[in-house]
Amino acid sequence: MATGSLGDGTGLLFSDQSAAAGVDVPNVFGSLQKRHILEAHGSGAAFFDYDGDGHLDLYVVNGSTAKTLGSGPGNQLMHNEGSGVFQDRGASAGVDHRGWGAGVAVGDIDNDGRHDLYVTNYGVNVLYHNDGDGTFSDITATSATAGADFSASAAFFDADLDGDLDLYVTNYVIFSLDDVPEDPAYDELCMYLGGIRVYCGPLGLPGAPDRLYRNDGSGHFSDVTSASGVDAANDYYGLGIVPEDFDNDGRIDLFVANDETANVLFRNDGDLHFTDVAIEAGVAFNGDGEEEAGMGVDAADYDDDGDIDLYVTNFYGETNTLYRNDGTWRFSDATDVAGLVEPTISLLGWGTHFFDADLDGDVDLFVANGHVYPQVDVTETGAYYAQPNQLFRNDGDGTFTDASTSAGEGLAVVKVSRGSSTGDYDGDGDIDLFVVNLNDTPTLLRNDTPNAGHWLAVRLEGTAHQPVAGSRVRLRTSAGSQIRTLNSAAGYLGSNEPLLRFGLGD
Repeated sequence: MATGSLGDGTGLLFSDQSAAAGVDVPNVFGSLQKRHILEAHGSGAAFFDYDGDGHLDLYVVNGSTAKTLGSGPGNQLMHNEGSGVFQDRGASAGVDHRGWGAGVAVGDIDNDGRHDLYVTNYGVNVLYHNDGDGTFSDITATSATAGADFSASAAFFDADLDGDLDLYVTNYVIFSLDDVPEDPAYDELCMYLGGIRVYCGPLGLPGAPDRLYRNDGSGHFSDVTSASGVDAANDYYGLGIVPEDFDNDGRIDLFVANDETANVLFRNDGDLHFTDVAIEAGVAFNGDGEEEAGMGVDAADYDDDGDIDLYVTNFYGETNTLYRNDGTWRFSDATDVAGLVEPTISLLGWGTHFFDADLDGDVDLFVANGHVYPQVDVTETGAYYAQPNQLFRNDGDGTFTDASTSAGEGLAVVKVSRGSSTGDYDGDGDIDLFVVNLNDTPTLLRNDTPNAGHWLAVRLEGTAHQPVAGSRVRLRTSAGSQIRTLNSAAGYLGSNEPLLRFGLGD
């Protein structure tokens, strides 16, 4: 546990440290023209301390192209040198996988105190065991977690409360590069906004079923997708995921954000069985009863009423959606009353995070944005391919204020953003952001907010029979109470620092 305070001042402030920190290797993700759906969804990253030196490292997932699949740029393991600079050790650590990467999940699968990695891909996924000497071993084959799908996000969580971490993987569509012509003819494309020819999908393509793997406790996992009931999501287009205990019963539930189809909320019934309660809970659709194109998702108690709420990023022309948890498995669409309709309807959201940017005691909100069709730039639709990311300050009364344009040059960066992650990489007590940008260099946003707030950081230690993932801590002070859950799998395609941080204000 650590405490501290930052200097006096007001206003959120972030600076772009990508080049200075050495995390400026470009993302490779298909052609710039985006000829098919595989080229558009992007990749993510993870903040975690892989070597236990006390500094937060970065794992950055990269994509590929059809011609370089298997020999592309590879993923990066960026070692934090402790001086604000990172060095790529992916090759020497054995984790520079060269597939068509998408997401990454971090978790301690064998309760040895070290962070392991699960990397999702188009095709075979990879599970890396942290050997504790700065290297990892590929245990995909022996663990039986490979899959062979078009995977997106993944999350480690203890589904059956048996003391080890299980694994949920969202899968998107059934799609083969073999079926894609090198130069699609005009009539093979689809229509967007009444006159723009773009790639087709996901509608019209079969959904790829998500997977739930049970950790057998011996380095091996069993596919329990059907037996557990999560095959209810088989026909959906899974992208974002967040595991959380939404009803405070001690069991971890699952929310899955689906593209162009209804979202899924799996209630954990116990005995390794789940039931989709999204419709009756009010989170399958928005408040108008409409399906939206869910991308990323995060969960937190934004209104400090003691239960966990949801925020889902959606497509251009749809608002992102804030679902307020009213208790007893009932959510209401609070997007409008929170002031989040107008700022989000003309953007296309991906990564998103609830985090206390100014350490004043309530969680603020970050959204990474970027369109999927570069063709919109040559039209007069009002849409743009590259889009600004957003930072919303929590006003403490259930509403948010868009602080993006006043939050420094880091938030002024305009790219085609996708996955994002949170963590305090410079160890100064506040939370920083890392954003992966499609076919571009990433953005490392250092939090320079001049805030008078004090803070409390809690690092939980697991045991051989009790993982810390999913643990919840409540802090009570004279100003009220705050809830934080140790849940690194939230946002889009990434993983966040496994640390609980409470802002204490003055």
